[in-house]
Amino acid sequence: MDPIPLPSHIHYELLLQLLERQTMHAIGRKSPQQEQLHELIVTLRKAFTQQKQLEESCERASLPVDYRWSLNQAIADQAPSAPAAPNSTPSQPSL
Repeated sequence: MDPIPLPSHIHYELLLQLLERQTMHAIGRKSPQQEQLHELIVTLRKAFTQQKQLEESCERASLPVDYRWSLNQAIADQAPSAPAAPNSTPSQPSL
């Protein structure tokens, strides 16, 4: 069976650090957006926890997991390899 593609943990960690360190500071306390930001952070933490639970479930079922850094990696992994070029010398244009 092919490995199960999942986002690398660093994606969650970077988002959470950005929101907690920079966005929270920029919004400031007691602003209307502060509660929305708090809910976003809670939702991301829940998503990260759910992914970890899925990983544990895959491990128990002996399903391999492939941590992905980008969608481009998935496309590159799925693309068929190009056929090898024949060993021939390219023709030179006439002068």
